[in-house]
Amino acid sequence: MPHANALYGPLDPAPDAGYVDAPQRMGFFTDTSVCIGCKACEVACKEWNDVPGSGLDLLGMSYDNTGALTANSWRHVAFVEQPRPLGGATAAFAGYPDGPAVSPATAAVGARTVADTGTDPGLPPGEPGAATGMSGGPEFLGMPGARPPGRDSGVEGRSDFRWLMMSDVCKHCTHAACLDVCPTGSLFRTEFGSVVVQEDICNGCGYCISACPYGVIDQRRGDGRAWKCTLCYDRLGVGMTPACAQACPTESIQYGPLEELRERAAARVATLHGRGVPEARLYGHDPGDGVGGDGAFFLLLDEPEVYGLPPDPVVTTRDLPAMWKHAGIAALTMAAVTVGAFLGRRP
Repeated sequence: MPHANALYGPLDPAPDAGYVDAPQRMGFFTDTSVCIGCKACEVACKEWNDVPGSGLDLLGMSYDNTGALTANSWRHVAFVEQPRPLGGATAAFAGYPDGPAVSPATAAVGARTVADTGTDPGLPPGEPGAATGMSGGPEFLGMPGARPPGRDSGVEGRSDFRWLMMSDVCKHCTHAACLDVCPTGSLFRTEFGSVVVQEDICNGCGYCISACPYGVIDQRRGDGRAWKCTLCYDRLGVGMTPACAQACPTESIQYGPLEELRERAAARVATLHGRGVPEARLYGHDPGDGVGGDGAFFLLLDEPEVYGLPPDPVVTTRDLPAMWKHAGIAALTMAAVTVGAFLGRRP
């Protein structure tokens, strides 16, 4: 079993991977209630990791031109347009221009009052108010479904749809089936608890692709090797924030110690419930789920299936030990029967 934490249970797989005095497990908390679909995370990920473009894809899916997580899209911003009344979701943000609390560090970086640590978030220089406002979520930024119908929307009385947006990414599972099946050791667990593919060792067998319960890992055409999010492992090693989280203007993507993120996420859900959004829920946060909890988890405003996520993901290799045991017993039984038959036919 992975390293146990008294508060949350089995959270940190790094010690079991052989790391002595491993640092805190780091991860992502993505709050979809403040995602505006700007795709800054997609662009920042491609730029920092030198991920090639996918060409022009006209998928006919609203503004979603990437479609899914692929070898060339390590972050995917999903756009879900729902033909339904806004209901409680409108009330959730009406009268609350502050939204989630902005971190002083993010405001300072956005206002250029401290040195930037990576991707430029693109906020006006010398305007800390802009940084704080942008972190205020949909009430400040005015995305469809965020404001009451007709209020500065340009469409008086429009209340027949809402947009749900989510920046999806590799979940960096606590129990990672991709690690179990990789025959070359290309996939490895880092000291931060994340899962990384070493492309120079990958032989393109594709076992990890079918093993992933989320369908995250993909092979690149003309290359054959597996690719996915690395949680910007090169940046983590020098104390920098992953590029996607650095670029997110609303702090929808939050990076930090996983335990701290879980506490922050629970408080955010309680806040949304208090504002009349009972459908707000966490996904991938529970260490008791089928993958032992995710290193990248989400706050959703609808069922996981709406966002293209499996409702009950499980480690696809969980039955392998029992299968090998049964196979071994069967092999021994057959060997015994064969030997018995051979000996029984001797004169």
